[in-house]
Amino acid sequence: MKKNFIFILTFLLIAVVGCNNDDDTATANSVNVAFASPSVNLTENTTTLNLVFSGATATAGTITLSVATENVVYGTDFKTVPAVANNTLVVPFTAGASSATFSFEKLINAIEGEVKNVKFTITAVSTSAVVVTEAAKSLQVNFNETASLGQSLSAAVGGANQPNQVYVDLSSGTMTVVPRVSWDLGFHAGTDFRIAINGSLKMSAKQLTTTNIDEVQVADESMIISQGAGSATQIDNPVGLITGTAIAPVSENDADNKVYLVNLGSNPATNTPASGTEGSASGSLRGWKKIRVLKSGNDYKLQYAEIGATTHTEVVISKNSGYNFSFFSFTTNGTVNVEPQKDKWDLNFTTFTNLVGPTTPYYYPDFIVNNLKGGAKAYMVAVSQTVTYDNFTLANVVDANFTEDQRGIGSNWRSTSVTGSDGIPVSQFVLRTDRFFVVKDPAGNIYKVKLTGGASNTGERGFPTFLYSLL
Repeated sequence: MKKNFIFILTFLLIAVVGCNNDDDTATANSVNVAFASPSVNLTENTTTLNLVFSGATATAGTITLSVATENVVYGTDFKTVPAVANNTLVVPFTAGASSATFSFEKLINAIEGEVKNVKFTITAVSTSAVVVTEAAKSLQVNFNETASLGQSLSAAVGGANQPNQVYVDLSSGTMTVVPRVSWDLGFHAGTDFRIAINGSLKMSAKQLTTTNIDEVQVADESMIISQGAGSATQIDNPVGLITGTAIAPVSENDADNKVYLVNLGSNPATNTPASGTEGSASGSLRGWKKIRVLKSGNDYKLQYAEIGATTHTEVVISKNSGYNFSFFSFTTNGTVNVEPQKDKWDLNFTTFTNLVGPTTPYYYPDFIVNNLKGGAKAYMVAVSQTVTYDNFTLANVVDANFTEDQRGIGSNWRSTSVTGSDGIPVSQFVLRTDRFFVVKDPAGNIYKVKLTGGASNTGERGFPTFLYSLL
């Protein structure tokens, strides 16, 4: 601000000299007026904005400002004293004044990712004894971004077949929808050279003894993940720590980097399942690949091929520190955009390969993971006579309950069957209303989150809705 003020005063002094030598522009006794700064970032609810004169004004008068807005409405997002009328603000000043001021009151903050500003421009002065400094006649007032206070949202996972993953950023209220089949491998952008596989498709990976990617391999049906089938060592650990990937860390020594047999899992089903059941796991099998990953400086070198091939394709995949992973697709044979930036999402509505017990893979639809690798954590709160979603406040948060596990919500928000009239379980989505969740985002904002639905009016699964509020 000090530099800006000196900058403006310099313009004013130049303007005064110019006026003294140009009787056609103003009298020798005229003064110049300009904004004290070209822009202001709002940090307080009420801010005093200044117009400065190069000398004392000879008489009283007014300065007329035009008002241009971006994504704000007067009276809703902001107001001023004096008031704005017809996109015009008139600011008075007294005789002998060295400045004129008006106040700006911010009524609603900008949430993350939203641009909100107001631009004031001097268009007229009531007296010819005050001359506008053209180079400094405008001021832009910027609304600082803040976290969303909360809202109700619906995650578009796509119905009972749940073909989509939905990434949610609570602080901005934005959601990113990505087809589950759009990616196969995730190459970690951190210091660890680790590769993730797409658990939402029931993928698995098994290390072989060879380092020769061109050696013919055969399918291994024991790798196929189904309910209670498959190997825990061949899936990424569902806790979500980057050290738990099925594929070993890439070694500096190429001889240590083995070939992996990769089962690509299954597609979402194309047929609509019966009401209350899910179809995300019953699609066609996606086949097999063999891969080998080496280091290429600070990047990855991926070698891949069909399992019966005697030649391979090679591609270098770069790290991008702004993201958790760089994603690769065997369908497009290239990198693809999947997750938002690592600090721009908190929850992922997805299908998921979990474990039942320490060694048994089990596939879950209607699953929610928190962005553990980006720093988001979550835990569950049980509703009681004294604790409810409505009365839960920041003072009730137990920081120690945030754990290093991306399943802080997981499947705990729903069940999938009810007991029929004959005593036999019947498939049906059931929302668990006896609990809600606390989520801390990568910026440290803490929210309470309540799932409010998961099925359509006709009972079709795959329609999750939720409510959240900033604590």
